[in-house]
Amino acid sequence: MSTPPLTVRDAETAEAAGPAAPPPASGPPPRRGLTVRTWFMLAALLIVALTVTGAAVVHSLLEETARASDRLVDRIAPAQVEASRMQVAMLNQETGVRGYALAGDRQFLQPYTDGLATEQESSARLRRLLADEPRLRADLDATLRAVGAWRRDYGAVVIDQVREKGPGGEAAATAARGKPAFDEVRATWATQNRHLSQVRAESRTDLRHTRTMRDWTLTALFIALLVTAALLAILLHYAVDRPLRMLRSASRRVADGDFTHVIGAHGPADVRDVAHAVEAMRGRITMALEQSTERERLLQSRTAELDAQTVELRRSNAELEQFAYVASHDLQEPLRKVASFCQMLERRCSDQLDDRGRQYIAFAVDGAKRMQVLINDLLTFSRVGRLHQHQRTLSLGEPLDEALANLDGPLTESGASVERPDDLPELTADPTLMVMLWQNLIGNAVKFRSPDREAVIRVTCEREDGHWHLTVTDNGIGIPAEYADKIFVIFQRLHSRDAYAGTGIGLALCKKIVEYHGGRIWLDPDREEGSRFHFTLAADDRPAAPSGAAASDDAPDGRTADGAEASAGGAPGGDVPSPTDDLQGASS
Repeated sequence: MSTPPLTVRDAETAEAAGPAAPPPASGPPPRRGLTVRTWFMLAALLIVALTVTGAAVVHSLLEETARASDRLVDRIAPAQVEASRMQVAMLNQETGVRGYALAGDRQFLQPYTDGLATEQESSARLRRLLADEPRLRADLDATLRAVGAWRRDYGAVVIDQVREKGPGGEAAATAARGKPAFDEVRATWATQNRHLSQVRAESRTDLRHTRTMRDWTLTALFIALLVTAALLAILLHYAVDRPLRMLRSASRRVADGDFTHVIGAHGPADVRDVAHAVEAMRGRITMALEQSTERERLLQSRTAELDAQTVELRRSNAELEQFAYVASHDLQEPLRKVASFCQMLERRCSDQLDDRGRQYIAFAVDGAKRMQVLINDLLTFSRVGRLHQHQRTLSLGEPLDEALANLDGPLTESGASVERPDDLPELTADPTLMVMLWQNLIGNAVKFRSPDREAVIRVTCEREDGHWHLTVTDNGIGIPAEYADKIFVIFQRLHSRDAYAGTGIGLALCKKIVEYHGGRIWLDPDREEGSRFHFTLAADDRPAAPSGAAASDDAPDGRTADGAEASAGGAPGGDVPSPTDDLQGASS
């Protein structure tokens, strides 16, 4: 016989069957090291460090580029333009003074006046533009001093001379003497322009250099990131991926059935831990497999024993079926004859019997009838779940209507009223058993009614968590709370047989019916007046029970086991009530 695959239940059974063999030696203690998570964290930290460093360098270079660009565009270039504008204004002043000295016309003095205003405006702007350029500001100051000296020593003097003495003559001579002084102003212009050009050239050079450094730095960082990523990929391949693939290959080999293959431990610490754990599991599986093979041999021998016990059980079931037939027919037949002949004896010999003799005959007849009722009730109790297996979808109102119809006589005689919902739910149940359930519960309420008031029986129903919760409440004599569990035990009675007739099977039968339908039944112990029985029935549909056992209590010769067959010597008064006619509950 081939060895079946080992399951978790087999392993648990092997551990429970006896002490397991010691696990295989796992070798020297595994060395600790970096885990897979640590490797990936180190790789991520390295990449983050490179990225942050590169970002800082690039940010610095970008700031330097921005500073060089701002210096060139926002200060040096506008300063050159403004310096040219200022120099033109100074030149206009010199030209206006010479023209005014020769002609004496005030129109020639207009360039001087405009040039002076433009000079002051341009010099103020140049001071703002060259605030961070001390050398260029020195050039500006030198130019302003030179033109100021020319204006003080010659320009203003010529204007005053023309106003006092007229053009030409002395004014023209003074203007001519001021030419060397203005040449000095021109010299400061040359110096200023040269320095501005130098600074502009330096700024351009710095800007180009900064841009070049930025581009090379970005390229170098990109290459460094690529190289680092490639090195990390290679490192992770050999440090993590390769050991994992080796572990996967070894595990698949063991999973395919090669339980002798030893799983080696390689790579990071957690991968080695997994490898050691899988190797230990392989050892336990190997031991469990050996134990399973041994258990299989034991199972074969026990299967043979179970087959023999099955044959014996079938024989025993056949004997029980025969006993049910005997109990329902053959045992009741003598009782019917006893009751019938006792009644016949009473009728034919009544004039020869005294009161005590007739009382003895009545005792015998009553005992025989009660024995028949008890046998029928026992058969009914044993058949629940065996014979009554014809389940279908029905409304609970249908069996309730049938039970009330069966109890019409007791209900009318007692004057009891039944309050019930108009619509009761539909569920899957056995109609006959539902009739028994309702008839026993309502019948008990009628039987154990209070003599001081009219009996009122109330039926309720509501949905609770996948079940239907039903109650049957009455205002009868009630049941003490301490008997809440005892009343559902078969043959348990709380009253004498003289006070209330019955066998004490009714509530036990109700409990068996409710549990057969997937519910439970209980007494409300807090009820002060009367009794209230709660029971639940499964709301969801359940598959109907097989009906193959419906004839398990049939007699071997085909006769039914209901005990209804009349005796040859039976008397008219010897009929036995049906099982559902006994309304005695556990309160009796």
